[in-house]
Order: sequence, then C-alpha cells, then structure tokens
Amino acid sequence: MADLPTLETPRLRLRGLQEADVPALHACYGDAESMRYWDSPPSADLAETTARLRQSTTADPQWHATFAVTLRDDDRMIGMVNYHGRQPAARRLAVGWIVATPWRRQGFTHEAMTALLAHCFQALGTHRIEARIEPENIPSASLAQRLGFVPEGLMRDWTFVGGQPRSVVLYARLRRPE
Repeated sequence: MADLPTLETPRLRLRGLQEADVPALHACYGDAESMRYWDSPPSADLAETTARLRQSTTADPQWHATFAVTLRDDDRMIGMVNYHGRQPAARRLAVGWIVATPWRRQGFTHEAMTALLAHCFQALGTHRIEARIEPENIPSASLAQRLGFVPEGLMRDWTFVGGQPRSVVLYARLRRPE
C-alpha cells in the first residue's frame, strides 16, 4: 500500500494514521455523542478502536484513505477526515469527518476538509465529492454547505446502525473550473 501524502494548513497537519493515534482516535470513536450520526455504533473499548484504525491503515488509498488531523505545532491528533467509496472511472468519491469534542467550533474541521477536498480534486482527479449527512446533524450539514456542497435529496433508510434504519441527505460538490 502506498503511503498517504501529508497535507498542511496554517494550523493543521493531515497525515496517515499511526498505532500511537489509538487513544486520540478513541476520544472520537468511543464517545457516544461524537458517534451519534456515524455509520456505526461507538467503539466499546480501545481494542475496538485499534481494529478500526488497522482497517483504515490497511485500505488501498485507491479506494479509501483516512487522515489523522493533528495540530501542526505538536502533532496532537484532534480528529480525522477520510475519503471512501472512490470510483476513479466515474471520478467520484465520498468524504467523512469527525473531531473530538474539545476541538469543535474552532474552524478545525473546515480547515482540514478544505485541504482534503483540494487533494481529492487536484491529486486524485475527482470531479464529484459526496457527503451523506443525517438530517438532524445540523452542524455537519452547515459545514458541508460552507464547503460548497449542495443538498441533492433525502435517501430514506439508507443504512442501518445498531439495527435501526437511518436516513441521510446526499450532499455533493462538483469540481469548480480552474
């Protein structure tokens, strides 16, 4: 598997996940409130978060890549962003994000996603980027729209989490002409 590039912003560094990131990743994946709108239940313990990290780090970046979002000055992990479901022939992929509670409402997710979107459009040649957001997830829907995503429609009972159906709104952003 190829190494992921490191993406930098004024305050952040986006890099590949490492085993040492498990405790910080668990602050996201193990927190019920952070995982409220995620496509899986919270991790029960560090072992489950470790398994999730290993699944992400062994994925082929042709199809899926997860970046640790770290503070640029001290490499402290505050969340993660990813692309997944990539279809190179269709020039399409989906993205997701999660940030630990203490780091929310400071513009970090917007900053990280701006870097990831630029990477997806420029380095991966993507034309269409999608985000699937539950209607009740107002903060993520607002972020998506600030990032230039447009809501395209409700996908009823699109997935199941913990045995319960979940609907999502499909958001998409198209590559803007140069």
